[in-house]
Amino acid sequence: MQSYTGAIVGSGCEHTYANVDWDKLGFNLIPADYMYIIKCNDGENFSQGALTRYSKLEIDPSAGILNYGQGLLESLKAQRTKDGRILLFRPEENALRMKMGADRLCMPSPSLEQFVDAVKQTVLANQHWVPPPGKGSLYIRPLLIGSGPVLLMGPAPEYTFLVYASPVGNLHKMSMKLVIQDKSHRATPGGTGGIKSITNYSPIFKPIKEAKSTGFSDILFLDAATGKFIEEASSCNVFTVKGNVISTPALQDTILPGITRKSIIDIALSFKYQVEECQLMVEDVMDADEVFCTGTAVGVTPVGSVTYQGKRCEYKTGAGTVTERLRAKLAAIQTGTVEDNLGWTLTLNQA
Repeated sequence: MQSYTGAIVGSGCEHTYANVDWDKLGFNLIPADYMYIIKCNDGENFSQGALTRYSKLEIDPSAGILNYGQGLLESLKAQRTKDGRILLFRPEENALRMKMGADRLCMPSPSLEQFVDAVKQTVLANQHWVPPPGKGSLYIRPLLIGSGPVLLMGPAPEYTFLVYASPVGNLHKMSMKLVIQDKSHRATPGGTGGIKSITNYSPIFKPIKEAKSTGFSDILFLDAATGKFIEEASSCNVFTVKGNVISTPALQDTILPGITRKSIIDIALSFKYQVEECQLMVEDVMDADEVFCTGTAVGVTPVGSVTYQGKRCEYKTGAGTVTERLRAKLAAIQTGTVEDNLGWTLTLNQA
C-alpha cells in the first residue's frame, strides 16, 4: 500500500461530509467543488496545473474536440475506509492507459506522475464528497481534449487535461440482463475500440437505448469481422465461468484493457482458478455456469441472463458463486477491509 499527503483546499476534513442524502445516492452527476486543469501546446509537455472551482469551460467553436472528436476519457474511484482513510485504486494504470490512447490520437499526455498527482489533488480538495463507508464512492473523470482551434483536419494546436469528480452509488443494484447484438458493432479492427476515445460511445447510444426499452441492462457486442465472437458490453468487459475455468475475450484493438478486468484475472489466479484469455464464442457464453461484467462503473456485477436470437440463458448469481467470491475480494481491497499485499491501493492521508 502506498501513501500520499497533500494540501487540502476548502473546509472538508475527515469527519465532514457534503450535504448529500447518501442513502439515496444514484449514478448521476453531482459535481464536486473543485476540478484540476492544465494546458499545453502541441509539441510541448504538460507542466504545472492548478485546482479551480468546478465550472463551465470556455472553448473555441473550432476546437479539435468539437470538430474532430480528438479526446480521451478515463475513470476511477476513491473509496472511504471504515477508519476514515481515502483510497485510490491503481491510478497509475489509468495514467498508462491514457498515454496509450494519446499516442493513438496524436496528443501529448501528462506524465504518469502528473496524472496521478492531479487525481490526488482533486480527491483531497473534494474529500467531503467522498461518501461514508459502504454508501458509494467518489467517481473521478480525467479528460484529455484537443482544445485548440483547427479547421483543416488534423491534431489541435493546444490541449487541455482536466480532472473532475462526482459522488456515485452503485450503477447496477441487481444482476444484469444482457442481449447479444448482431446488428451493430461497438468497434472495428484498426479502430479505437482498444482505447478510451470519446468517439467510442455515442455511436452505440441508439442500440443501447433500444435494448433498455425492451428490458435489457446492456448489449454484448460481437466482433465486426466474423460476428462469432463476444467482445465486450457498452462500457465493461465480460467473463464466463464454467467449472474451475474463467474465460474472457483476449485483448486486441477492439477490446478495452480494463483495469478491473486485469485485477480480477490476478485475483482469480491467486484463488487457483484456471483463467483463459481467448476468443469467446457465443456458444461459450450460452453454455456457461456464470457470467459477469467488470469495469470502474460496474465493479464486478453478475449477469442473470443473456439472450441471443430469442433464446435466453440464465446463470447462477448470489452467495456461493465464483463471481461473488471475486467481487468480495476486490471490494475488500478497494475499501481497505483486508490488507493490500499487491500494492494496488494508494492511501490519501488527510492533513
